[in-house]
Amino acid sequence: IIFLSGVSLPVAGIVIAVVSSFINGSTFVLQKKGILRSRDRGGSYLTDVVWWSGTLSMAVGQIGNFLAYNVAPAVIVTPLGALGVLFGAVLASWILKENLNILGKLGCVLCCCGSVVLIIHAPKAVAVTSRLELEMRLFDPVFVLYALLVVLLLVVLIVWIAPAHGSSNIMVYVAICSLLGSFTVPSSKGLGLAAQDVFGEGPPSSRAVALFLGLLGTLAVSILIQFVFINKALECFSSNTFEAIYYVTFTSTVIFASALLFKEWTALTLTDSLGMLCGLATVFVGVVLLRISQEALITWKKKTD
Repeated sequence: IIFLSGVSLPVAGIVIAVVSSFINGSTFVLQKKGILRSRDRGGSYLTDVVWWSGTLSMAVGQIGNFLAYNVAPAVIVTPLGALGVLFGAVLASWILKENLNILGKLGCVLCCCGSVVLIIHAPKAVAVTSRLELEMRLFDPVFVLYALLVVLLLVVLIVWIAPAHGSSNIMVYVAICSLLGSFTVPSSKGLGLAAQDVFGEGPPSSRAVALFLGLLGTLAVSILIQFVFINKALECFSSNTFEAIYYVTFTSTVIFASALLFKEWTALTLTDSLGMLCGLATVFVGVVLLRISQEALITWKKKTD
């Protein structure tokens, strides 16, 4: 193990991941608070300082995640993201007065526990060390077909379903943001490999430049669309419910896309398969409880208004 200033890199990665999780847990709460403040003033949340503090926290948290993944194993770093969900629920009850009922609290805990089990038993990442290998995997027919299906589903969700049902069904916005994870995470991983050829010694090849710009554009568009629909969701739903369900679906989508891209499913054992099924079942129950809690909250608000 390499040591840096007396602290081993894995330990430093875990510390960074924990801090990033707490920062990420505050982002939706602060953005929701900014939206509510701007709504009371009758202005746009784009001019609210609290909303911008949440947006800045999101950027800082993602940078922290990137650093953590580079100095500690992903199997250790990724489950720590569940801490952000729990911290966000506590922060939301304090700042936004979004107090979950007993079903909501149980659902939040089950979502986190199920996600951790899912991550632990997910097929281990296969290292891709060259741009040519990355290109080969990106243009694999199975992954190309999956990507096309995701794009088609996103178009249907964004163009037709979201305008009609987005404000009344939290899963619409969650599905859009989570499906975009199929592009953001592979693009982030691929940019590092493509950048080595583009910015390395000697003139870069046209294929390397095209791959780099393609991944960069895909990442930018995916993040921008996620950003828009995250805020749409926060305008309509409680931050702690959205964050818990979003964490679950985003993690599941990324695991599935990664397994297809890197053919990780071929190394999946029976034990891990059963573990993932248990994790998915736990997550499903947690999401159902959160949905019941959300519906109960909406019904209660309608009666009190």
